[in-house]
Amino acid sequence: MIILPAIDLMGGKVVRLRQGKAQDVTVYSDCPDAVAQKWEAEGAEWIHLVDLDGAFKGTPSNMAAVSAIVRSVSIPCELGGGLRSEATVRAALDAGVKRVILGSKACDTLDFVSQMVEIFGSDAIAVGIDAKDGKVAVKGWTETSTRDALDMARDAGKAGAGTLIYTDIATDGMLKGPNLPAMREMVSAVDMRVIASGGVGSCEDVRHLSEIPGLYGVIVGKALYDQKVNLPELLTI
Repeated sequence: MIILPAIDLMGGKVVRLRQGKAQDVTVYSDCPDAVAQKWEAEGAEWIHLVDLDGAFKGTPSNMAAVSAIVRSVSIPCELGGGLRSEATVRAALDAGVKRVILGSKACDTLDFVSQMVEIFGSDAIAVGIDAKDGKVAVKGWTETSTRDALDMARDAGKAGAGTLIYTDIATDGMLKGPNLPAMREMVSAVDMRVIASGGVGSCEDVRHLSEIPGLYGVIVGKALYDQKVNLPELLTI
């Protein structure tokens, strides 16, 4: 299981939100590329980037910061937030991002996922499912759809996406532990790479996730920034 440090971007700065609420923001750095270099130096294999402004507005808003990050490190980066058209997906990949994450648009129409897979390949396309009480949340988590998260995950696999990133909103940024039963259920439901996100607050949380058979990776954000855990230690689990 790989560890993906998260860099959440808002206004070109590195921030973290609690439960995805834009009004509950903590700024950690004005230099996203320096943060990325730190994670690479500490052994990260991938970096998880989120354009939070893009997620809320519906179109990427931090591409300058994303480009600076990608240029500053040699490890691959994935990006989500506001990628809702072929043009924005192409722009992200052209900027050097190795994998894009489709969320709200994927919930609207999985035909879009199939189209992007056909154009860019399955390894370049991930589907992000952010769930609240088992239902998919969209538009920067400001709306909850009626779509069942497990059903959408299965459909995303059928559409050809190579990776699934599953976030439990209730746990995100809370440092109280991930939703392990939901994560086990999700991994068992699909035949694709699954990356867990949300709730990690300790090494023990990561250890519990590592015991889920078939889980490909885990995204760690606030726990790293608040120094509840350190990346080199996590990488030994």
